[in-house]
Amino acid sequence: MVDPRERALPFGDFLFPRIFQSFRMAIQPTRLAFAFAAVALICLTGWLMDLNRTVVVLTGPTPAAGIAETTELDVYMVSRSELRNLLGSPPPDAGRTGVFATLRRSFAIQCRSGNLLGCLLALVWAFTYHTLYSVVFFAVVLVVLSAAGGAICRLTALQFAHGRRLSLGEAWRFSTKRITSLVGAPIGPLVIALLLGVPIVAFGALGNIPVVGELLTGLLLPLGLVVGPFIAVLLIGAVGGLSLLSPAIAYEDSDFFDAISRSFSNVYARPWRMIFYTLTAAAYGAICCLFVRFFAFLVLWVTRGFLQVGLRDEKLAAIWPAPSFGNLLGTGAAPDAWSLWLSALFIRIWVLVIIGLTISFFVSFYFSASTIIYALMRNRVDGTNLDEIYIAADGTAERSA
Repeated sequence: MVDPRERALPFGDFLFPRIFQSFRMAIQPTRLAFAFAAVALICLTGWLMDLNRTVVVLTGPTPAAGIAETTELDVYMVSRSELRNLLGSPPPDAGRTGVFATLRRSFAIQCRSGNLLGCLLALVWAFTYHTLYSVVFFAVVLVVLSAAGGAICRLTALQFAHGRRLSLGEAWRFSTKRITSLVGAPIGPLVIALLLGVPIVAFGALGNIPVVGELLTGLLLPLGLVVGPFIAVLLIGAVGGLSLLSPAIAYEDSDFFDAISRSFSNVYARPWRMIFYTLTAAAYGAICCLFVRFFAFLVLWVTRGFLQVGLRDEKLAAIWPAPSFGNLLGTGAAPDAWSLWLSALFIRIWVLVIIGLTISFFVSFYFSASTIIYALMRNRVDGTNLDEIYIAADGTAERSA
């Protein structure tokens, strides 16, 4: 018997080709504008917070990394014990840099090599050894990305469902009115998991009591094992359904509890379909991101090439180091003359804008693809039409299908 919810659609049972609409949606100026504003604000926050430089930097070859300049993060990646020794007694000639600059450099290196585990380890280092900085900075990142992501998801949802395009102002108003839900949804499952873990922590504290404590820990462990599966379910749902939270709010005008419920329902009801859609979007996104990066490199390379026709090579090399596909900014020493230095600064700012737009596409694609995946999963799990979306008209809520 055919499930009545699996009704006929233009692509029949093959809904995944709709994910390929993500590129043309993500590349649109309105979405790029929100993503670029978010990236710029995050970078500005990091640069301002880096005025307080707390990361130890070693110059000259070191046993830990064997390179000319080594940060404490480089040492952490090699040996935790060496890092503890370094932080306990840093050399007198050690320099200092900021946490944001260190993470940015590490992420660039790890992403070029495809080492996602290295990115996660860098985050662990930041929260372990620079806790206050990391909590403040990533709280800002969460709020900024939630606001921008909510706007991008709403833009994508309306275009995917009805072919309707919102203005920047309309999308921004939708996102800011629901900022509490957009911010609360990602951290909600983690907060609940931590609260459920409090009794287990209490059992551990009881274990410090001599003789009686260890006996109580052994006797009460079954209570912890009862709570443990609920925590595991929450963590799996949080990881698997993280990308569906903002789209749920954009489609349903949900509060964060409802968004969490809907994302968990989609993940656990059709886990293999969710994995397939996610892998399809990831593979397609990787190809699109490579194309966008190549396009950005080509723009810079062509512009510099034509500039080189009329400008002397030594002067051009001083103000604009040659970009490469792996390093769009290029590498070169700062010029001595003030006019060359100022020209190099202006050029660097414009190149950073191009790089920022490239990163903005990554952000825009993530939220656009996640919104389409949510619509497809909702159709398969609940039988909801792809064109069904919350519409506010004259201040009243109604459903449009």
